[in-house]
Amino acid sequence: MENEIKLLGGAMVTLSLATCAMIVVPFLQLKDVPAPAGLKPYTSQELRGREVYMANGCIACHTQQPSSTGAGIADAARGWGRASVAADYHYDAPPLLGTMRTGPDLFNIGVRQPSADWHLGHLYQPRAYVPGSIMPAYPFLFEIKDATAVTKHDKVVTLPPGTVPPGKAVLATPDAVDLVVYLQGLKRSYPVLSANQPVSNSQ
Repeated sequence: MENEIKLLGGAMVTLSLATCAMIVVPFLQLKDVPAPAGLKPYTSQELRGREVYMANGCIACHTQQPSSTGAGIADAARGWGRASVAADYHYDAPPLLGTMRTGPDLFNIGVRQPSADWHLGHLYQPRAYVPGSIMPAYPFLFEIKDATAVTKHDKVVTLPPGTVPPGKAVLATPDAVDLVVYLQGLKRSYPVLSANQPVSNSQ
């Protein structure tokens, strides 16, 4: 019985030390890191789009933390921008870092793909834009109307030929528009200090 108590006590101490080293200490070090000057708070529309992003499980297949290796190639070498730093997520609650890279990283997708029409069409039918894509389509974020019934208030999605039934138009719902605005806002091209770059102490 005494040995069991010692074993349990040792396990609890080890767990406590690991928790402090991997969670508590980094939190204390980073909790007061200010936002970079170039990072702006999310707009109300971007926040609504972020909710759509979370509700549809986009985090299950996309990360928002550039990889130093990727699929054998660093994201920077792909031209996807710099590595992320803690301050990049200053306004993210919670940060949508993700753990799987089934689809490409979206940390800087607003710079890589700024077109709203591309994003909307890609959400409606990914394979019309990326042949062989395994991304699911999101038709419930859109409405199909007779082309003659479209009004000036409708957001018509421009799609490749053959994607829309003859005489029909695909319209983006407010959720689809908000989601795309959120994706377009993921622009992390402003300069930041790297982990190894000292802060200038100019007087």
